[in-house]
Amino acid sequence: MTTTRKLWLIFGSALFIAFFVLGWYGREIYRQVPPIPELVVTSAGRTLFTKDDILTGQQAWQSMGGQQVGSIWGHGAYQAPDWSADWLHREATALRDALAIAEYGRGFEGLTSSEKAGIEARVRDEMRGNTYDPSSGILRISERRAAAVALTADHYERLFGADPKLATLRDNYAIVADSVPDRERRRTMTAFFFWTSWAAAAERPGTAVSYTNNWPHESLVGNVPTAASVVWSLVSIALLLAGIGALVWYKLFHDRDEELPEPPAADPFRLLSATPSMQAVWKYGVIVIALFVVQVLLGAVVAHYTVEGTGFFGLPLAEVLPYSVARTWHVQLAVFWIATAFLAAGLYLAPAVGGHEPPFQKLGVNVLFAALVVVVGGSLVGEWLSVQQRLGLDVGFWFGHQGYEYVDLGRFWQIALFAGLLLWLTLVLRGLWPALRDHGHRRQIVLLFAGASGAIGLFYGAGFFYGARTHLSIMEYWRWWVVHLWVEGFMEVFATAALAFIFTRFGLVRAANATAAVLTASTIYLFAGIPGTFHHLYFSGTPISIMAVGATFSALEVVPLALIGFEAWETYSLGRRAEWMSTYQWPIRFFMGVAFWNLVGAGIFGFLINPPIALYYMQGLNTTPLHGHAALFGVYGLLALGLVLFVLRRLQPEGVWKDRPLSLAFWGMNLGLALMIVLSLLPIGLAQTWASVDHGLWYARSAEFLQLPAIVTLRWLRIVGDTIFLGGVAALAWFVIGLKTGWSYVEGSRHAGRQALAGNAGKNAANLAR
Repeated sequence: MTTTRKLWLIFGSALFIAFFVLGWYGREIYRQVPPIPELVVTSAGRTLFTKDDILTGQQAWQSMGGQQVGSIWGHGAYQAPDWSADWLHREATALRDALAIAEYGRGFEGLTSSEKAGIEARVRDEMRGNTYDPSSGILRISERRAAAVALTADHYERLFGADPKLATLRDNYAIVADSVPDRERRRTMTAFFFWTSWAAAAERPGTAVSYTNNWPHESLVGNVPTAASVVWSLVSIALLLAGIGALVWYKLFHDRDEELPEPPAADPFRLLSATPSMQAVWKYGVIVIALFVVQVLLGAVVAHYTVEGTGFFGLPLAEVLPYSVARTWHVQLAVFWIATAFLAAGLYLAPAVGGHEPPFQKLGVNVLFAALVVVVGGSLVGEWLSVQQRLGLDVGFWFGHQGYEYVDLGRFWQIALFAGLLLWLTLVLRGLWPALRDHGHRRQIVLLFAGASGAIGLFYGAGFFYGARTHLSIMEYWRWWVVHLWVEGFMEVFATAALAFIFTRFGLVRAANATAAVLTASTIYLFAGIPGTFHHLYFSGTPISIMAVGATFSALEVVPLALIGFEAWETYSLGRRAEWMSTYQWPIRFFMGVAFWNLVGAGIFGFLINPPIALYYMQGLNTTPLHGHAALFGVYGLLALGLVLFVLRRLQPEGVWKDRPLSLAFWGMNLGLALMIVLSLLPIGLAQTWASVDHGLWYARSAEFLQLPAIVTLRWLRIVGDTIFLGGVAALAWFVIGLKTGWSYVEGSRHAGRQALAGNAGKNAANLAR
């Protein structure tokens, strides 16, 4: 402990400071959210909307899929428009035309340049003027603007209804006819859309900047980048360069490789018997692969909807599987199978680390598995029922669809999943307990492993701090606690600690070195990553201080990725230190793939959209799924698959695995992901960015732009990468099935393996205890 005491103090201090910053500025979000008016009235006193209309409209939006149907303030799906930006442009255009006719008796396009300039100035003044009265809670708008609002609302009521005149537009948006059949739900939903666009244009009191920091880019209302967006972008770039320089300096002049221990002559894990609870983890590996297969098939459907609207090669698939349901399931299942892989690793490693099998541990593992199956199945059914408008708004939030990306499942299922995570945490800690009472550096790795397990079990609970009618800005704050901290933060620490334990148990690294490495990596990542959560919230109705904190810390998140090649080389080198490590060549190869995609997906593509000025133009475009696919699957997906393959290798240690199906799987998935990015997501994202800079976000997300022949061709080209990726997934599924049938083993190797294991039977109990 003495040699790492300083690292522990730094680690603890970094966590405290990071969470203090996240909490302190989170309070500012609560204090400075865009107000929701009690009444929206005209200058003549006519009521247009009430606060209840806006919040009920928020629930109606949630019920049809929420962020899985277009986006709000840039967060959500990329097929339909961003409703805030689209409404803002439509309302401003309608107001502009109304003012032109009233002033000059003809439409705006028929005016002279000087006349147009005058009308445009009046539109900007009216849209940016903040006429909200905080004392009464009333927002007043002119009668002429109210007419523009009514015209815009009528468009949306017909769009989400069944007006045949908008059939082509609905198809371009991948929205089925009568997606919200209840007329009152459609009316209140327009109230919610109006409020989100009002906040995007109305200036925050005492500033010349809108509540969303002038997002989206929209020249009609004077939404242009703020000085803060430019300055904090420059600061973030400077910090990134400084951080990389400091890290390289440390690596070259201070970080000296410790002498590695002599590797054991035989695989230490082969001397460990799989306890009953460890053997029960097998089915977790199977369900991970099954959910993975379904998830990628749904991804192919979602991608195809972008080119064929509501059809699938001519079949009216959207009638039973709408785009919003397919995308919900695609995103949610990704979280499910990756999280399940981490749960499986924890359940397998806990008894191995602790050296004993706690009473009723196998029962707990089986109960948890059954609970996960119920939660997955129940949540998927509930989401379908909600999108099909079969549930009431309140019931739908609890048992159907919450409407928020990555935490879509109904609140009841969310609570059930949280209870399952607490059960998992209990099972892991019971298994680890004997090791937690040990002394020395091995205990410290176990402490890190236990701490990361606790964070995975507990931080999902951040999703309970908002409800169906919670203010959108506050909801986003807590949602990103789950998405960024739970998925991207503590799962990373858990995986780092798990891999450190595995390589320590292999005898390839010393426990002291592994502890120092995990503490250092976790400190750097969490210190930057926890406050870096705010880079998701630049334009979500938050004050400028959020932009400053998010830009500063999120730049530092990228710093450790600059030396990711060293991590890949070290992993590769460890895998070659002993002949028996060839048994684990494929899990290790997956871990090496993680290093590559950490640099490309999380590092390059992540920083591409991180600086405020970049995200100002790119938020809600295909540059986001570019980063999302490369980071979520490339990093966490490959990491999860590597852990599953390690567990499956240990649960059936006899026999030699065939390389061919795993080679096809590994290279198929990695090459497919790369082609998906190079041929489709990246060029579409860059083209949209150009359009966003030139014309505004509304145009970059419009059917007019996305149905251009060149863009449609790029969308079709995604099928190349998708097909290769699906081939890799099929090879992996075939291999896992073959572990039970026998076709995934080199012929005759399983029998020889059983004999070797039988010879070690007398040593197992003593080695497990040790």
